[in-house]
Amino acid sequence: MMPFSDEELINPVKTCLEKNMYILERDGGGLEFLGIKKGVVYVHLIGACKGCSASGTTLKYGLERQLKIDIHPDITLINLDGGAQEFAKL
Repeated sequence: MMPFSDEELINPVKTCLEKNMYILERDGGGLEFLGIKKGVVYVHLIGACKGCSASGTTLKYGLERQLKIDIHPDITLINLDGGAQEFAKL
């Protein structure tokens, strides 16, 4: 169970993602932070990461792993291909 509200998670999550953005940028990619709902962090992959077959692995074992270490072990990271429009429907 996540002991933090979604609002409390926003700044730490953004900081962690920015600190580790080099993982995506070194291959010409990036991400847009969409928001957090019920402890789940939603992003939209952009650039070379969009549609890359390794993007799921990079998110799960790179960025999500670091979020779990830095913030809380129950945090989850999900890519929404539809971006902000898809996030608004959640």
